[in-house]
Amino acid sequence: MTLPPANTPLYNHPLPEIEQWLSNLGCQQDQEKLHCWTIERATWKAELCLEIEELVVSYIDASDRGSDLTRSFKYSLSRQDVEAAVFSGP
Repeated sequence: MTLPPANTPLYNHPLPEIEQWLSNLGCQQDQEKLHCWTIERATWKAELCLEIEELVVSYIDASDRGSDLTRSFKYSLSRQDVEAAVFSGP
């Protein structure tokens, strides 16, 4: 499966290609909530959920008080912009 160019908005990616992209980046799909994925890096971990109008990212225990930090990204953003924002961490 070949992904569209990186500057293509996420809404122009078929769902299987978005799922493959997340998998290639090291994300694991939640087997109970199939629209959600988890990722762990050395200094942070997060849950990504493919919601109706946006990708919602919750960085686990990332705020100053140890609570989750949530950000959302519209599907109109390019794949490269979302990747840069999400995978740089909280």
